[in-house]
Amino acid sequence: MHELRRSDVTVEGRLPAVYYGTIDATLLWISLLHDAWRWGHDPAGIAELLLPLENALSWLADHADPDGDGFLEYLDPTGRGLANQGWKDSHDAVRFHDGRLAEPPIALAEVQGYAYRAALDGAALLDAFGRPGGARWRAYADALETRFRGAFWVDGGRYPALALDRDKRPVDALTSNIGHLLGTGLLTAEEEARIAVALGSESMSGGYGLRTMSSGDGGFAPLSYHCGSVWTHDTAIVAAGLARAGFAAEAGRLIDGLLTAGEAFGFRLPELYGGDARIDISRPMPYPASCHPQAWSAAAAVLIVQALLGLEPDVPNGVVRVRPIPGAPQVTGLQIAGQPVDFADGKLTGLPDGISVQEAV
Repeated sequence: MHELRRSDVTVEGRLPAVYYGTIDATLLWISLLHDAWRWGHDPAGIAELLLPLENALSWLADHADPDGDGFLEYLDPTGRGLANQGWKDSHDAVRFHDGRLAEPPIALAEVQGYAYRAALDGAALLDAFGRPGGARWRAYADALETRFRGAFWVDGGRYPALALDRDKRPVDALTSNIGHLLGTGLLTAEEEARIAVALGSESMSGGYGLRTMSSGDGGFAPLSYHCGSVWTHDTAIVAAGLARAGFAAEAGRLIDGLLTAGEAFGFRLPELYGGDARIDISRPMPYPASCHPQAWSAAAAVLIVQALLGLEPDVPNGVVRVRPIPGAPQVTGLQIAGQPVDFADGKLTGLPDGISVQEAV
């Protein structure tokens, strides 16, 4: 599901109360199930969802790539749905560097990363619970990695394109989408470093968080819904990816932007706000129609804490990895395998028996 609203409310007279026009929800659900397992969710509860897992993987194999080019793409053939079906779902969200709109079908960069990770996460779950298919999905991930490397990198290999358009041309705007690739495993360490440099630039990180589009792109506007504004959840996801990849300074800058913005919004961060430069204004510009409160933004606080601690539980293998970034706070009330865990002075305490701490490198 992409959107849910009251049955008596429609958008432009087109969208139904429950709307499923989204390319990424299925993939993210697979990884959510995997992460719940790694955090110590009851294995019996995970086992009850193995059939839906296999069905979700079947969707990835049979429906996500209608033209058979090896990439996941979307197209609304009815003319009644959303033109763009990633998380940036406004009609003008996918633009070339010069500002031109990309024509669908659209293959978004981050969706390929989600698919890569979902394939590996699904394989790990199938293996762990004695179900067939793990080798198939690891092979799928390997092939997708090779295809992505050959098709998406632009600007002399400085960063990946936002997407491929209907003619398989790279949509070369510099956007926050590529930050979602960090931590998926799709990139080499050197490729992650190139993305960290691109996203750490003033054109992307010069506001109160991460801009959705670089200020150097033709479609940029600070209060554009998806082409220059700052989205709380988007910034948190990219900050967590940067921290996991070892780019603490870049992650810390984005987290500082969110925390500073939080002061301006009563410590309840909205869905999105303006992407104006911090050197130009003393507080972020509110976006007029931003949801406030909003579920994604609330969840961002949890992800920021995880990023600051560098916390990666792997309960099935009896390990919790920790790599705090400078300035990591004291945290109480974490739950790993259903047991309260605290973090202070760089140490985790209260872990269940049989689980040890491993400092990430």
